[in-house]
Amino acid sequence: MLVRKVIKAKIMNETNTGKLEALEREYTNFQRALRGEEVKLYSATKQQAERLLRKIRKQNGGKIKQKEYPLILRNDVYDVWATNNKLSKYWIKIPVYGIRGGIKLPINPHCEIAMGCRFKEAKVFRRKNGWFVHITVEKEVEIKQNYNNILAVDLGIKWIATVISTADIKPKFYGKELRRVRGHYFYLRRKLGKLKKFKAIKKIGRKERRIVDDLLHKISREIVNRAKEENAVIVLGDLKGIRKQDKGRKFNRKLNSFPYYRLSHFIEYKATWEGIAVVKINEANTSKLCSRCGSQGLRRNGKFFCPKCKVELNADYNGALNILKRALGYISRAGAALTQPRTG
Repeated sequence: MLVRKVIKAKIMNETNTGKLEALEREYTNFQRALRGEEVKLYSATKQQAERLLRKIRKQNGGKIKQKEYPLILRNDVYDVWATNNKLSKYWIKIPVYGIRGGIKLPINPHCEIAMGCRFKEAKVFRRKNGWFVHITVEKEVEIKQNYNNILAVDLGIKWIATVISTADIKPKFYGKELRRVRGHYFYLRRKLGKLKKFKAIKKIGRKERRIVDDLLHKISREIVNRAKEENAVIVLGDLKGIRKQDKGRKFNRKLNSFPYYRLSHFIEYKATWEGIAVVKINEANTSKLCSRCGSQGLRRNGKFFCPKCKVELNADYNGALNILKRALGYISRAGAALTQPRTG
């Protein structure tokens, strides 16, 4: 299977001022080229600008939006390599008009860069806090077929992810910091809305998304790392129809604003990159049924109680146990043999 991922890297501020000025010049000329101006650009970059300009005009009925676009680098014109340099482990060469060999800049990526991958297109962004480059890498991955364990992930509101496995039935809860961030920005937006400060609402919305995405990336990375350590297949509850529930205004707001799909997507692509399979299980009624005896129980204030067998559990833990049991049945029917977990 051919898989891709985007590595985000910051161009380090310690870079030579002259190099940053050259990058600024190339970036500015790229923006001018997108407005139809005749400018001096590195030949391949100029071709990318012309191609992007045609695309923008086609999408916007011939009009050009007055906004900045990332500087696009074709995979055969830039280079990335690892060094023992004290300033930075990774460097990138960016082609610039008038400078033979381009400019070499130190970068700080958000993760390790495997030099065995194929480098595809890269994009350079200018932000208030500096320069960034997003590098698309590609590699061939063989998804493993044999696993020792199952890692079950239940998605919820109080805890966005509750994780258990056949190797360790003790639950791991994720999402406390995420709830705090979401609550803070919800009340901030409501306050600004009353003051009719709509530009400020839009601005903090972008900031909130960046913070939330960073938390989701950390959660998904920890889950995938655990699956790798335990040689476990990852099982997710299928989210289809989750937003059709109607349990009151406050509950519905929280349900519809929680980033379940983004977390699922982050887990899936990180797991695929590591060659780990991700299976989706129908999670209908997993929150309503007792994980011990299968009877319908009562859920209140984050607790699950079964009137029949009298078991009382954390509600999200109960849901995770049900997903794990369904996964065991699914994998057994597929021909795999895994140990049935003890649930109390």
